[in-house]
Amino acid sequence: MGAMSSTVFRVRRATVDDLPALKALWESMRIYTADLEKHLTEFQVAVDADGRIVGAIGFQIIQRHGLIHSEGFADFAVADQVRPLWWTRIQSLATNHGIARLWTRENAPFWTHSGLQPAEADALSRLPETWDRTAPGWRTLALKDETALASLDQEFDLFVASEKRRSADALGQARKLKTIVSVLGLLLALGLGAATVYIVLTHRLPALPQ
Repeated sequence: MGAMSSTVFRVRRATVDDLPALKALWESMRIYTADLEKHLTEFQVAVDADGRIVGAIGFQIIQRHGLIHSEGFADFAVADQVRPLWWTRIQSLATNHGIARLWTRENAPFWTHSGLQPAEADALSRLPETWDRTAPGWRTLALKDETALASLDQEFDLFVASEKRRSADALGQARKLKTIVSVLGLLLALGLGAATVYIVLTHRLPALPQ
């Protein structure tokens, strides 16, 4: 146990090469589903000094919401060391992706101590429908002012829509200008052609007798 407590673990994103080890881990935890395989790259794995996977946890992002899910360990003796590493990584991912609220149904005391508390009805109304609001045991933690973020998102959407309209108008003007230039070029070419024919014909006419 002393050797285990002194082990240094590292956390990284899961890769396809990790799938066999993760399937064995999920099966041992009785949480294996084909759906977990589809979301492989959502998982953060903890590895020991020899590169062996000792635990894994999923972190799914939908819009400004982040879901901590499917925690599993090959040996729960490492949980107290690994969970803080996962928590640091999750906080970093949340910051990088602009996450406003975290969710989980993991019931280990660590997550409660980290600030995820039982979700009230008002909070549950914000839960993305993909994650099943009727399921029991939801815990949540607000990271940012969601009302302010919603207002910013709306303003951004309006800005994007406005820019799209401006781009479409500019493209339409450019097409009209291109058409006008093409017509003028054609008329100029026809004019030059007619002038050339006139000059050629004029020079070929015989001089009239005096």
